[in-house]
Amino acid sequence: MGTMKLHGHPISPAVRRVAACLEEKGLPYEFVFVDLSTGQQKKEPFISLNPFGQVPALEDGDLKLFESRAITQYITRTYADKGTPLLPTDPLKQTMVSVWSEVESHAFDAAASKLSFEILIKPILGMSTDEGAVEVQQGKLAQVLDVYESRLGKSKYLGGEDFSLADLHHLPIINNLLGTKIKALFDARPHVSAWCADILARPAWQKVLASMNMKLSS
Repeated sequence: MGTMKLHGHPISPAVRRVAACLEEKGLPYEFVFVDLSTGQQKKEPFISLNPFGQVPALEDGDLKLFESRAITQYITRTYADKGTPLLPTDPLKQTMVSVWSEVESHAFDAAASKLSFEILIKPILGMSTDEGAVEVQQGKLAQVLDVYESRLGKSKYLGGEDFSLADLHHLPIINNLLGTKIKALFDARPHVSAWCADILARPAWQKVLASMNMKLSS
């Protein structure tokens, strides 16, 4: 197969999630810019890649995929022998990674991505932040982080002793929120705070930030 193509916008957390996985695996990929401001994601040719009209989409040879977490699963399983092993081979350990991956998508992301949208994205789009919504989601996120604090007191990472997809999926939104007042929620929980510092310092994530920020400014 040739080089994979990642279609998306550099500001999108979901796009950054896939890029982080590609970088952890050391896989070359071509970034194809999709202009969200003109609604390019809702038109051809992109709509053939994702009928829901949302970024990202991944092309690997003839295979076309959408949904960032499904894409990271595909990359991790297909290129298991490359780069960082993001899924354990042991079935029980793999199940623990699955559990915490589900928690990320249903509990953590439900609150955290709304906060990221209200506090960070809305002002960029010229919209005003709904402070009431921020307060509600902050309360929900605090409850999730209490559970994380307990979990991370027992294991180094969410899925166990090794960095996995369960941790990687959090990176873009945590990175966004630590630049806002929501950082206080993470700082108040020492295990969560140490975990954030650990995963954000990973060379693969630093590469993603550098390349995506460069794409945003060009």
